[in-house]
Amino acid sequence: MEIQFPIEFIVPGTPVSLQAARAVTKEDWKRQVRDASRSALPQPHFASEGRIAMTIYNLPAEPMRGDLDNIVKLIVDALSRHIYVDDRQVERIVVQKFDPGMGLEFSPGTEMFAKALEAERPLVYVRISDNPFEDFE
Repeated sequence: MEIQFPIEFIVPGTPVSLQAARAVTKEDWKRQVRDASRSALPQPHFASEGRIAMTIYNLPAEPMRGDLDNIVKLIVDALSRHIYVDDRQVERIVVQKFDPGMGLEFSPGTEMFAKALEAERPLVYVRISDNPFEDFE
């Protein structure tokens, strides 16, 4: 079955950094990301061969330590051969953290992102689209 984009899902927990020392920790996180994505996908489904855009929002329980860019690679890799055939298809990534107490002065946009804003932290919100230019149209 074809994936109908965009898709959104929430991954509970603190994202693991690419810098994590233990390989098993990184693999466990990637498995958790894939498992969380299943709620947004038809079963069975084919991985898309088209262009991909991703939005990744980290909502930590306490101010984030470490670099935001270090959480991106494991999430992108986790979804390769699952949502898209290869991570080379990812043409655009928007990533942002929302530390606790940070004033959020915007509309949550979608029902899933509103749910993420209201959910218990820590979590990661992921949105995947097949239109890398959707925010520019």
